[in-house]
Amino acid sequence: MREAFIPGNVYALNDNGLDGASPRIMIAPPKYIQGEGVLDQIHHYLSLLGCRRFGVLASSRGHNAEAGRVIESIAKSGGESVLAVFEGECSVAEVEKHSRALLDASIDCLIAVGGGKSVDAGKCVAYRVGVPVVIVPTLASNDAPCSALSVMYSDEGVMNGVEFFPENPVFVVVDTSVVAAASARYLVSGMGDAMATWYEARVCAANPKARTVLGTRPTLAAGALGELCAKILYEHGEQASLDVTSGTVSGALEDVVEANTLLSGVGFESGGLAGAHGYAQGFTNVGQVEANFLHGEMVAMGVVAQLMMEGDVTEARRVAEFFARVGLPITLEQMAWPEMTTMG
Repeated sequence: MREAFIPGNVYALNDNGLDGASPRIMIAPPKYIQGEGVLDQIHHYLSLLGCRRFGVLASSRGHNAEAGRVIESIAKSGGESVLAVFEGECSVAEVEKHSRALLDASIDCLIAVGGGKSVDAGKCVAYRVGVPVVIVPTLASNDAPCSALSVMYSDEGVMNGVEFFPENPVFVVVDTSVVAAASARYLVSGMGDAMATWYEARVCAANPKARTVLGTRPTLAAGALGELCAKILYEHGEQASLDVTSGTVSGALEDVVEANTLLSGVGFESGGLAGAHGYAQGFTNVGQVEANFLHGEMVAMGVVAQLMMEGDVTEARRVAEFFARVGLPITLEQMAWPEMTTMG
């Protein structure tokens, strides 16, 4: 079983070897598939991998719902499934437990089904077992599905590190009918995470010393994805939140799901992170916040704080007004800190 991957300069060439220059590098999943009902046809996509024995990682609830549909689809093509039950925390202990079991089961591909922590755990397990990973997000609540990294937590849920991988997931399959059936809060949370993509990318692009999580300079393409991501959210975010409340798969919902998942996922990884995610990481150390708020809700607060630190009051007001309309927190009081001075 492989140990956790440490990227070092795997992506980035050593600056000293380039006369002080730093390369621009962009990475992304080879295939992204999104649409209503695609989950029931996943065996067609999996057939391209040439795999026959699949590990399926999901929560107990997931195995009785979306993961069950994946297993049924695999069976249609004569494939085999090995079930693994995710216990809720992307921690080293959880990852190592499943890695040992699935290594013994001799799988040749891992499918991770669920929310952010479940798919992040799946990436960690697949790397250790040495098999490709297919991500099936059941929510559009964050941009984890497309990335070649996993955010790690302690068993108590406090963020304590990040693991990087040499490759992105081979497939990301998003069934928008599943997203539409979930609580609107998750989609809205994803908007907070996705909105940060543009505001963090533009900071990194303007700072010649800034580096992405790959250790390289941001690409223009990633910045353009981030800008498009914000544009879609401002134009269609409110309608998408209404549509998901009624369980409707609309054009607005499809656009926002793609923005939350693909545009944000590729955009942040190759465009760079800044203050917004730094604030979100800090929030995970505050018990009442970590226990009651989603990642994207914490990032939304970070976006407002970052823009205020930049002195861009006009843009801070614009994004805060949008967040307020869709139901994201914009004050510390809303984040369960009534005794703290709220952000204006």
